[in-house]
Amino acid sequence: MIVYTGIFFLGILSQAFSLYSSNSDVIELNDSNFDKLVKNDEIWIVEFFAPWCGHCQQFASEYSKAATALKGIAKVGAVNADDHKSVAGRYGVRGFPTIKIVYQSKTEDYNGPRTAQGLADAVVNVIKKKINEKLGGGKSSGGSSDDVIELTDSNFDKLVLQSDDIWLVEFYAPWCGHCKNLAPHWAEAATKLKGKVKLGALDATAHPSKASEYNVQGYPTIKFFPPGKKTRSSAENYEGGRTSSDIVTFALDKLAENIEPPEIKQILDEKTLKTACEDHPLCVISVLPHILDCQADCRNGYLKILKEMGDKFKQKLWGWVWSEAGAQPDLEQALEIGGFGYPAMAVINAKKMKYSILRGSFSSDGINEFLRDLSYGRGSTGPVKGSSLPSVVSSEPWDGKDGVPPQDEDIDLSDVRFDDEL
Repeated sequence: MIVYTGIFFLGILSQAFSLYSSNSDVIELNDSNFDKLVKNDEIWIVEFFAPWCGHCQQFASEYSKAATALKGIAKVGAVNADDHKSVAGRYGVRGFPTIKIVYQSKTEDYNGPRTAQGLADAVVNVIKKKINEKLGGGKSSGGSSDDVIELTDSNFDKLVLQSDDIWLVEFYAPWCGHCKNLAPHWAEAATKLKGKVKLGALDATAHPSKASEYNVQGYPTIKFFPPGKKTRSSAENYEGGRTSSDIVTFALDKLAENIEPPEIKQILDEKTLKTACEDHPLCVISVLPHILDCQADCRNGYLKILKEMGDKFKQKLWGWVWSEAGAQPDLEQALEIGGFGYPAMAVINAKKMKYSILRGSFSSDGINEFLRDLSYGRGSTGPVKGSSLPSVVSSEPWDGKDGVPPQDEDIDLSDVRFDDEL
């Protein structure tokens, strides 16, 4: 009886750690069989899960349902990322469940609803994309770039309406000649606007519900969705040109109308610097003179210049921070700031860990020319020392007042015996 109970317990434990039973249509993948099974000529949906993850446990039944529905159409597999960290690491898995669609040496993140229908829609989109690439010389009707987000009836509301981002959505038909002409321009615009405005494409013939909801009567139809939470009535018709330049110009104009100027933050801790640099394409770092060398009016004058420049370049979505001279020695050393005196400025690309330093004057004209050249990809750059953001010394925020020199201590000389008294 004891042996039976132990075997029964181990069976239950094993099943709990796998989430999927041996008779499930979900294929168990691991470090040793992944590359052998997941082949380029097949479409695979791969879930990376952890046995203890509550969301994974809730998703298991829908995932199994999808595996059964897609049998013979696409392969559905699952990796226990706790036990098989190697393959999970290769795919950059950081949370659970993470779902990837793998086909033709491509890997796409699946961000749709965690339902069997949502997964099936994603596979249908991949199949149509493969067919359109073969029929259209490698360009799909909705744009061949990975930066164009494929939308469906099931993921539209979550991705578009429930996001705070600005969206441009193209409703297209695979057979539409104008859509095919638009495709490369749409893809190019999506790449140029990445990180600023999202571009999506919905095949209206495969997803007629959304096309009908937005009164799509011809192809391509393009709708603009403003930032913030949206409803169906938020959509506006795009009546602009159909070149990538036209699309980008329209999107950036809308972005400028809705975006707030960045806050120029003082570097007080590591979080301030990391947020400014890691959460933005570039971060602009200024080191202002010590308060005793440049009192409140002087410092506020420099901060006013930075606010003007932040407003002028707000479309770039850069991070803006400043520090007092000498307050962050590691930062100054890593960026070689201060060698030309203060104030000084450097701009960091945290992804590439490269920086560029302001060689001209710390003025509106000097900074404008410096940042304009960087925005066009001009200017010399160098690697950040240590290939990582430097450490930051925690400090108190500036109180907005003039600096007060340290006071000399009063010394009582009454008990001091001088040489002539000895």
